Amino acid sequence: MVATGQVCMEEVIYSRNGRFDFLEHTGDIYVRAYGGNILELFENAGLALFDSMTNIDGVNCVVERDLLVEGFDLENLLYRWLEELLVLYYSERLMCGWIRVDAVSVERHGDGFTYRLKARVSCEEFDPSRHEARVEVKSPTYSLMRILKDEDKWIAYFVLDI
Repeated sequence: MVATGQVCMEEVIYSRNGRFDFLEHTGDIYVRAYGGNILELFENAGLALFDSMTNIDGVNCVVERDLLVEGFDLENLLYRWLEELLVLYYSERLMCGWIRVDAVSVERHGDGFTYRLKARVSCEEFDPSRHEARVEVKSPTYSLMRILKDEDKWIAYFVLDI
């Protein structure tokens, strides 16, 4: 569901150059990601995931992967996107330092829709001697998840289970 409206004012714990913020939360990581368009929103949401686990400034982009993700609405697409990025990390220990979302599309299928995201990510294998270990993210959640279209930007809120 895409909603239009005012953005809530939560307390910012950490901010990354207007791309995303980590917001106050009792036990998990609460993220607010921004984008000038929907593609940039998904890029920044993915970078926020990896920046919660390590400082992405220290990631050398030496391995590339193409990813394709499907969902039944925008929130489900965001959830599945973050989940796919976590699979990349847990299966190959790859941390992404650069993400380019090339397409987000919607197709009608009878009474339903299929949302697709196509992206290329550049990564490096996590090396604890070089990369700062922050937290291990278990999974994205639907808790507090929402995607808003403001007048000049897209905003996504989501919680990462740690």
